[in-house]
Amino acid sequence: MAFASVHRSAVATMTTGPPPALLRRTAGLNSIIAAAVVARAAPRRPPAAAATSKRTLASWPKVRPRRVRVISMDVTGTMVSFSGKLSDHYGDAARRCGVIRGLDDAIRCGRIEDAFKVAYDETTERHPCFGGSGMGAKDWWRICVMRSFELSGVEISAGEEERVFQRVYSVFGSHAPYAAFPDAMPFLRWARRNGIVCGVLSNADERYGDSILPMLGLIDGLSFLCFSKELGVEKPDPRSFNGILNHAQPWLHYDVEREPLLPSDVLHIGNDFNKDFVGARQSGMHAVLLDRYKEKERAEEWRRRGAPVFRDLLDVVEFLGRSNCKLGSHDEDRDK
Repeated sequence: MAFASVHRSAVATMTTGPPPALLRRTAGLNSIIAAAVVARAAPRRPPAAAATSKRTLASWPKVRPRRVRVISMDVTGTMVSFSGKLSDHYGDAARRCGVIRGLDDAIRCGRIEDAFKVAYDETTERHPCFGGSGMGAKDWWRICVMRSFELSGVEISAGEEERVFQRVYSVFGSHAPYAAFPDAMPFLRWARRNGIVCGVLSNADERYGDSILPMLGLIDGLSFLCFSKELGVEKPDPRSFNGILNHAQPWLHYDVEREPLLPSDVLHIGNDFNKDFVGARQSGMHAVLLDRYKEKERAEEWRRRGAPVFRDLLDVVEFLGRSNCKLGSHDEDRDK
Protein backbone atom coordinates (compact mmCIF):
# COMPACT_ATOMS: atom_id res chain seq x y z
CA MET A 1 0.00 0.00 0.00
CA ALA A 2 1.21 3.50 -0.74
CA PHE A 3 1.00 4.54 2.92
CA ALA A 4 4.77 4.78 2.72
CA SER A 5 4.10 8.27 1.43
CA VAL A 6 3.42 9.29 5.00
CA HIS A 7 6.56 7.80 6.45
CA ARG A 8 8.31 9.70 9.21
CA SER A 9 9.91 12.25 6.88
CA ALA A 10 6.73 12.88 4.91
CA VAL A 11 4.53 13.39 7.97
CA ALA A 12 6.73 16.27 9.00
CA THR A 13 6.34 17.98 5.61
CA MET A 14 2.70 17.50 4.71
CA THR A 15 1.24 20.12 2.43
CA THR A 16 -1.99 20.70 0.60
CA GLY A 17 -0.21 20.17 -2.71
CA PRO A 18 2.77 21.54 -4.68
CA PRO A 19 4.03 24.97 -3.58
CA PRO A 20 2.51 27.85 -5.60
CA ALA A 21 5.98 29.10 -6.53
CA LEU A 22 6.73 25.78 -8.22
CA LEU A 23 3.47 25.97 -10.16
CA ARG A 24 4.55 29.35 -11.50
CA ARG A 25 8.08 28.16 -12.29
CA THR A 26 6.77 25.12 -14.13
CA ALA A 27 4.78 27.21 -16.62
CA GLY A 28 6.63 26.73 -19.89
CA LEU A 29 8.91 24.19 -18.25
CA ASN A 30 9.63 22.28 -21.44
CA SER A 31 11.06 25.33 -23.19
CA ILE A 32 13.06 26.30 -20.10
CA ILE A 33 14.50 22.80 -19.86
CA ALA A 34 15.45 22.90 -23.53
CA ALA A 35 17.26 26.20 -22.98
CA ALA A 36 19.06 24.79 -19.97
CA VAL A 37 20.31 21.85 -22.00
CA VAL A 38 21.58 24.08 -24.83
CA ALA A 39 23.39 26.28 -22.32
CA ARG A 40 24.72 23.46 -20.17
CA ALA A 41 28.33 24.08 -21.14
CA ALA A 42 28.19 27.77 -20.23
CA PRO A 43 30.64 28.58 -17.44
CA ARG A 44 29.26 29.72 -14.13
CA ARG A 45 31.16 31.21 -11.22
CA PRO A 46 31.57 28.52 -8.57
CA PRO A 47 30.06 29.24 -5.14
CA ALA A 48 32.37 30.38 -2.39
CA ALA A 49 33.89 27.52 -0.42
CA ALA A 50 32.17 26.81 2.88
CA ALA A 51 34.09 27.69 6.00
CA THR A 52 36.09 24.75 7.31
CA SER A 53 34.50 25.13 10.73
CA LYS A 54 31.09 24.36 9.25
CA ARG A 55 32.13 21.03 7.82
CA THR A 56 31.12 17.96 9.75
CA LEU A 57 32.95 14.68 10.16
CA ALA A 58 30.31 13.08 7.95
CA SER A 59 30.88 15.40 4.97
CA TRP A 60 31.23 13.93 1.49
CA PRO A 61 33.51 15.20 -1.29
CA LYS A 62 31.60 16.90 -4.08
CA VAL A 63 31.83 14.87 -7.27
CA ARG A 64 30.05 15.78 -10.50
CA PRO A 65 28.90 13.03 -12.86
CA ARG A 66 30.75 12.54 -16.13
CA ARG A 67 27.94 10.57 -17.70
CA VAL A 68 24.35 9.87 -16.68
CA ARG A 69 22.66 6.90 -18.30
CA VAL A 70 20.12 6.12 -15.57
CA ILE A 71 18.18 8.28 -13.12
CA SER A 72 16.45 6.67 -10.16
CA MET A 73 14.02 8.66 -8.05
CA ASP A 74 12.31 8.43 -4.71
CA VAL A 75 8.55 9.00 -4.89
CA THR A 76 7.05 11.12 -2.11
CA GLY A 77 8.73 14.48 -1.74
CA THR A 78 10.51 13.98 -5.06
CA MET A 79 7.88 13.28 -7.72
CA VAL A 80 4.72 13.19 -5.62
CA SER A 81 3.40 15.41 -2.83
CA PHE A 82 1.08 14.35 -0.04
CA SER A 83 -2.13 16.39 0.04
CA GLY A 84 -3.85 17.25 3.30
CA LYS A 85 -3.18 15.99 6.80
CA LEU A 86 -2.91 12.39 7.87
CA SER A 87 -5.33 13.06 10.73
CA ASP A 88 -7.95 14.37 8.31
CA HIS A 89 -7.78 11.28 6.10
CA TYR A 90 -7.80 8.87 9.04
CA GLY A 91 -10.43 10.88 10.90
CA ASP A 92 -12.77 11.09 7.92
CA ALA A 93 -12.52 7.35 7.34
CA ALA A 94 -13.30 6.59 11.00
CA ARG A 95 -16.15 9.09 11.17
CA ARG A 96 -17.80 7.65 8.06
CA CYS A 97 -17.78 4.28 9.79
CA GLY A 98 -19.55 5.70 12.83
CA VAL A 99 -16.49 5.98 15.07
CA ILE A 100 -16.65 9.09 17.27
CA ARG A 101 -15.28 8.04 20.66
CA GLY A 102 -12.12 10.05 21.24
CA LEU A 103 -11.84 10.96 17.54
CA ASP A 104 -12.29 14.74 17.63
CA ASP A 105 -9.91 15.11 20.55
CA ALA A 106 -7.27 12.99 18.82
CA ILE A 107 -7.50 15.09 15.66
CA ARG A 108 -7.47 18.41 17.50
CA CYS A 109 -4.43 17.51 19.58
CA GLY A 110 -2.52 16.06 16.63
CA ARG A 111 -2.22 12.69 18.29
CA ILE A 112 -2.94 10.70 15.13
CA GLU A 113 0.19 12.00 13.37
CA ASP A 114 2.36 11.24 16.39
CA ALA A 115 0.76 7.84 16.88
CA PHE A 116 1.31 6.96 13.23
CA LYS A 117 5.05 7.61 13.50
CA VAL A 118 5.30 5.25 16.46
CA ALA A 119 3.05 2.61 14.88
CA TYR A 120 4.97 2.76 11.59
CA ASP A 121 8.32 2.27 13.30
CA GLU A 122 6.96 -0.55 15.46
CA THR A 123 5.50 -2.39 12.49
CA THR A 124 8.65 -1.87 10.43
CA GLU A 125 10.83 -3.27 13.22
CA ARG A 126 8.65 -6.37 13.61
CA HIS A 127 8.00 -6.90 9.90
CA PRO A 128 10.71 -5.24 7.77
CA CYS A 129 10.11 -4.30 4.14
CA PHE A 130 6.32 -4.26 4.59
CA GLY A 131 6.43 -7.92 5.52
CA GLY A 132 8.70 -8.94 2.63
CA SER A 133 7.74 -12.30 1.18
CA GLY A 134 6.25 -13.53 4.45
CA MET A 135 3.32 -11.13 4.77
CA GLY A 136 0.99 -9.35 2.39
CA ALA A 137 1.25 -5.55 2.29
CA LYS A 138 -2.42 -5.21 3.17
CA ASP A 139 -1.95 -7.23 6.35
CA TRP A 140 1.09 -5.10 7.22
CA TRP A 141 -0.92 -1.92 6.87
CA ARG A 142 -3.83 -3.36 8.87
CA ILE A 143 -1.46 -3.74 11.84
CA CYS A 144 0.00 -0.25 11.38
CA VAL A 145 -3.32 1.57 10.86
CA MET A 146 -5.15 0.00 13.79
CA ARG A 147 -2.14 0.50 16.04
CA SER A 148 -2.15 4.19 15.05
CA PHE A 149 -5.75 4.58 16.17
CA GLU A 150 -5.04 2.67 19.38
CA LEU A 151 -2.07 4.85 20.33
CA SER A 152 -3.98 8.04 19.54
CA GLY A 153 -6.75 7.14 21.98
CA VAL A 154 -9.50 6.59 19.41
CA GLU A 155 -11.83 3.83 20.59
CA ILE A 156 -12.74 1.37 17.84
CA SER A 157 -14.70 -1.76 18.60
CA ALA A 158 -13.78 -5.14 17.18
CA GLY A 159 -16.79 -4.96 14.88
CA GLU A 160 -15.71 -1.58 13.53
CA GLU A 161 -12.06 -2.34 12.94
CA GLU A 162 -12.33 -3.97 9.54
CA ARG A 163 -14.69 -1.31 8.16
CA VAL A 164 -12.42 1.51 9.32
CA PHE A 165 -9.30 -0.15 7.97
CA GLN A 166 -10.86 -0.92 4.59
CA ARG A 167 -11.89 2.70 4.18
CA VAL A 168 -8.44 4.02 5.14
CA TYR A 169 -6.78 1.47 2.89
CA SER A 170 -9.02 2.41 -0.04
CA VAL A 171 -8.38 6.14 0.38
CA PHE A 172 -4.63 5.64 0.26
CA GLY A 173 -4.97 3.41 -2.77
CA SER A 174 -6.62 6.29 -4.67
CA HIS A 175 -5.23 9.56 -5.99
CA ALA A 176 -7.07 11.58 -3.31
CA PRO A 177 -4.13 12.02 -0.88
CA TYR A 178 -1.53 12.56 -3.62
CA ALA A 179 -0.58 15.02 -6.33
CA ALA A 180 2.24 14.88 -8.86
CA PHE A 181 4.63 17.80 -8.65
CA PRO A 182 4.11 19.82 -11.85
CA ASP A 183 7.74 19.43 -12.93
CA ALA A 184 7.75 15.62 -12.59
CA MET A 185 6.37 14.59 -15.98
CA PRO A 186 8.24 17.30 -17.96
CA PHE A 187 11.44 16.10 -16.27
CA LEU A 188 10.74 12.50 -17.26
CA ARG A 189 10.07 13.60 -20.86
CA TRP A 190 13.32 15.57 -20.91
CA ALA A 191 15.22 12.53 -19.64
CA ARG A 192 13.70 10.27 -22.28
CA ARG A 193 14.55 12.74 -25.07
CA ASN A 194 18.15 12.60 -23.89
CA GLY A 195 18.31 8.82 -23.81
CA ILE A 196 18.25 8.53 -20.02
CA VAL A 197 16.44 5.57 -18.47
CA CYS A 198 14.33 6.65 -15.48
CA GLY A 199 12.85 4.59 -12.69
CA VAL A 200 11.86 4.45 -9.04
CA LEU A 201 13.71 3.29 -5.95
CA SER A 202 11.51 3.66 -2.89
CA ASN A 203 11.03 2.21 0.56
CA ALA A 204 7.43 1.31 -0.22
CA ASP A 205 5.21 -1.53 -1.26
CA GLU A 206 4.03 -2.34 -4.76
CA ARG A 207 0.82 -0.30 -4.68
CA TYR A 208 2.75 2.74 -5.85
CA GLY A 209 3.41 0.98 -9.12
CA ASP A 210 0.04 -0.75 -9.29
CA SER A 211 -2.17 2.28 -8.69
CA ILE A 212 -0.72 5.58 -7.43
CA LEU A 213 1.82 6.36 -10.15
CA PRO A 214 -0.49 5.27 -13.00
CA MET A 215 -3.37 7.37 -11.63
CA LEU A 216 -1.09 10.40 -11.40
CA GLY A 217 0.01 9.96 -15.01
CA LEU A 218 3.67 9.30 -14.20
CA ILE A 219 4.03 5.62 -15.02
CA ASP A 220 4.61 6.17 -18.76
CA GLY A 221 7.82 8.04 -18.01
CA LEU A 222 9.26 5.27 -15.85
CA SER A 223 11.02 2.19 -17.19
CA PHE A 224 11.67 0.32 -13.94
CA LEU A 225 10.20 0.19 -10.44
CA CYS A 226 12.16 -0.97 -7.39
CA PHE A 227 10.22 -1.18 -4.12
CA SER A 228 11.62 -2.42 -0.82
CA LYS A 229 8.70 -4.82 -0.43
CA GLU A 230 9.83 -6.71 -3.53
CA LEU A 231 13.59 -6.22 -3.10
CA GLY A 232 13.55 -7.44 0.50
CA VAL A 233 15.89 -4.63 1.57
CA GLU A 234 15.43 -0.92 2.22
CA LYS A 235 17.47 2.17 1.48
CA PRO A 236 20.22 2.93 2.43
CA ASP A 237 21.25 -0.74 2.17
CA PRO A 238 23.61 -1.02 -0.85
CA ARG A 239 21.67 -4.06 -2.01
CA SER A 240 18.71 -1.79 -2.54
CA PHE A 241 20.73 0.41 -4.91
CA ASN A 242 22.11 -2.65 -6.68
CA GLY A 243 18.51 -3.31 -7.65
CA ILE A 244 18.70 -0.21 -9.86
CA LEU A 245 21.50 -1.74 -11.93
CA ASN A 246 19.64 -5.02 -12.35
CA HIS A 247 16.32 -3.41 -13.29
CA ALA A 248 17.65 -0.61 -15.50
CA GLN A 249 20.20 -2.44 -17.63
CA PRO A 250 17.64 -4.23 -19.87
CA TRP A 251 16.30 -0.81 -20.93
CA LEU A 252 19.61 0.57 -22.18
CA HIS A 253 20.02 1.07 -25.92
CA TYR A 254 23.49 -0.29 -26.44
CA ASP A 255 25.57 -3.44 -26.14
CA VAL A 256 25.56 -3.96 -22.38
CA GLU A 257 28.10 -6.77 -22.63
CA ARG A 258 30.56 -4.43 -24.30
CA GLU A 259 29.66 -1.45 -22.15
CA PRO A 260 27.88 -2.58 -18.95
CA LEU A 261 26.01 -0.18 -16.71
CA LEU A 262 28.25 1.10 -13.93
CA PRO A 263 27.19 2.57 -10.58
CA SER A 264 28.87 5.84 -11.61
CA ASP A 265 26.45 6.05 -14.56
CA VAL A 266 23.49 6.39 -12.18
CA LEU A 267 22.08 9.54 -10.60
CA HIS A 268 19.70 9.06 -7.68
CA ILE A 269 17.29 11.85 -6.68
CA GLY A 270 15.59 11.85 -3.28
CA ASN A 271 14.80 13.88 -0.18
CA ASP A 272 16.45 12.00 2.69
CA PHE A 273 20.14 12.48 3.44
CA ASN A 274 20.87 9.01 4.83
CA LYS A 275 18.50 6.91 2.80
CA ASP A 276 18.94 8.62 -0.56
CA PHE A 277 22.25 10.50 -0.60
CA VAL A 278 24.46 8.38 1.66
CA GLY A 279 22.97 5.14 0.36
CA ALA A 280 23.63 6.08 -3.26
CA ARG A 281 27.14 7.43 -2.66
CA GLN A 282 28.15 4.36 -0.67
CA SER A 283 27.01 2.30 -3.64
CA GLY A 284 29.23 4.25 -6.04
CA MET A 285 26.39 6.29 -7.55
CA HIS A 286 25.82 10.02 -7.79
CA ALA A 287 23.03 11.61 -5.78
CA VAL A 288 21.23 14.91 -5.30
CA LEU A 289 18.54 15.92 -2.83
CA LEU A 290 15.41 18.05 -3.25
CA ASP A 291 14.24 20.57 -0.66
CA ARG A 292 10.65 20.77 -1.91
CA TYR A 293 9.22 22.25 1.28
CA LYS A 294 11.82 24.98 1.89
CA GLU A 295 13.20 23.53 5.12
CA LYS A 296 16.15 25.91 5.17
CA GLU A 297 18.08 24.60 8.19
CA ARG A 298 17.85 20.99 7.10
CA ALA A 299 18.87 21.85 3.53
CA GLU A 300 21.87 23.85 4.74
CA GLU A 301 22.98 20.94 6.92
CA TRP A 302 22.75 18.64 3.90
CA ARG A 303 24.91 21.05 1.90
CA ARG A 304 27.48 21.30 4.69
CA ARG A 305 27.72 17.53 4.62
CA GLY A 306 28.43 17.49 0.90
CA ALA A 307 25.07 16.89 -0.77
CA PRO A 308 23.94 18.95 -3.77
CA VAL A 309 20.51 20.30 -2.75
CA PHE A 310 18.00 21.82 -5.16
CA ARG A 311 14.49 23.27 -5.04
CA ASP A 312 13.03 21.16 -7.81
CA LEU A 313 13.74 18.97 -10.82
CA LEU A 314 14.37 21.94 -13.11
CA ASP A 315 17.35 22.78 -10.91
CA VAL A 316 18.59 19.22 -11.42
CA VAL A 317 18.50 19.72 -15.19
CA GLU A 318 20.51 22.91 -14.83
CA PHE A 319 22.96 21.12 -12.51
CA LEU A 320 23.57 18.45 -15.13
CA GLY A 321 24.02 21.15 -17.75
CA ARG A 322 26.65 22.91 -15.65
CA SER A 323 28.38 19.57 -15.08
CA ASN A 324 28.77 19.25 -18.85
CA CYS A 325 28.33 15.50 -18.53
CA LYS A 326 27.30 13.15 -21.28
CA LEU A 327 23.64 12.17 -21.12
CA GLY A 328 22.10 8.83 -21.94
CA SER A 329 23.11 6.27 -24.53
CA HIS A 330 25.29 6.76 -27.56
CA ASP A 331 24.16 9.65 -29.72
CA GLU A 332 23.23 7.34 -32.59
CA ASP A 333 20.82 5.46 -30.30
CA ARG A 334 18.89 8.47 -29.01
CA ASP A 335 16.57 8.74 -31.99
CA LYS A 336 15.60 5.06 -31.95
